[in-house]
Amino acid sequence: MRQIGILEFDEPYTKEDRKILHVDMDAFYASIEQRDHPELRGKPVIIARHPKETSGKGVVSTASYEAREFGVHSAMSAKAAYELCPQGIFVRGRHSYYQEVSNQVRTIFKRYTDKIEPLSIDEAFLDVTENKYHIPSALYLAQHLQRTIQQELHLTCSVGVSYNKFIAKLASDYHKPHGITVIPPERAIAFIDRLPVEDIYGIGKRSTEKLHDLGIYTGKELRALSQEECLTYFGKTGIGIYERVRGVDNRPVKTTRVRKSVGNETTLYPYLYDESEISDILRQLSRQVAQHVTKRHLKGQVVTLKFRYSDFQTNTRQISLKQPIHQYEDIYFHAQRLWDNYGDATLGVRLLGVTLSHFDQTQYEAIRLPLTY
Repeated sequence: MRQIGILEFDEPYTKEDRKILHVDMDAFYASIEQRDHPELRGKPVIIARHPKETSGKGVVSTASYEAREFGVHSAMSAKAAYELCPQGIFVRGRHSYYQEVSNQVRTIFKRYTDKIEPLSIDEAFLDVTENKYHIPSALYLAQHLQRTIQQELHLTCSVGVSYNKFIAKLASDYHKPHGITVIPPERAIAFIDRLPVEDIYGIGKRSTEKLHDLGIYTGKELRALSQEECLTYFGKTGIGIYERVRGVDNRPVKTTRVRKSVGNETTLYPYLYDESEISDILRQLSRQVAQHVTKRHLKGQVVTLKFRYSDFQTNTRQISLKQPIHQYEDIYFHAQRLWDNYGDATLGVRLLGVTLSHFDQTQYEAIRLPLTY
């Protein structure tokens, strides 16, 4: 049942306030599978290969709300998910298909505004201050958008509505699934104050542990820290945390981004123990990176190699070059050199990745790419 979490309102904004929506698709991958396969509806669906197929090494992409009731969540091991929910239905992901559905969602977004900033395949910010329907009510637009997605794609989403990105993101998590939460400026501080610090966007697991060690458990207690204390505890991110728990976030909804790196990686199963097979994968990855940067007329000066062993230990190594490169042969040469210097095939390799970054500054400033998700 759809919930609307509104803390007052017909239209709680002044003309000067921005109107930002954060749209978050509900259990996106699992919901698509339940939509396409009616026999899965109402059942605990886990998007991952069954642990019996992978010797327990798989990872959960997402889980339906029925599975979440058993404690299953994204990024946990498939083995742990099976132990929590042995009756769960494990479904292999169809990631290229999920991307197609994501593009359909974005097409609907564009009916409302061109100011769209995707955060991932299943969530995005929309600035609807000035929208294509010329409707002043952000709440009405959120309801209309939510209804359109449900009617046309048979999927649900949750929407946070507020005057900045930070609070809109917090709001979308408040009533899930299929909820709408509106937080106007005058209610922002009260809303933030009662949130557990682990539910505040931008506060990760380590920061949460650090705050708990300091006896800080809520947004209100976090807001009591001075700017200097935030800098001491969180480093360069401290200023952002200090401002945002006070309801301040002036970041615009960005419709473009500057490409800072181009990379590709692949997960390997069964694991690789053979040096020649590892070299073959590095060639493939380097060739793909070269194709991307050549198409965009980019040259980079840093090659990064990422490798993950069978025990999930992840390593990154990089080399800085005097001259920028873009050709496949050069990228592969340096990626292979990094592997030869730092890799160990006897440990079993489950992931390899190659990235080219630190592009020539003139190109870096000139080339702006549309945000995609």
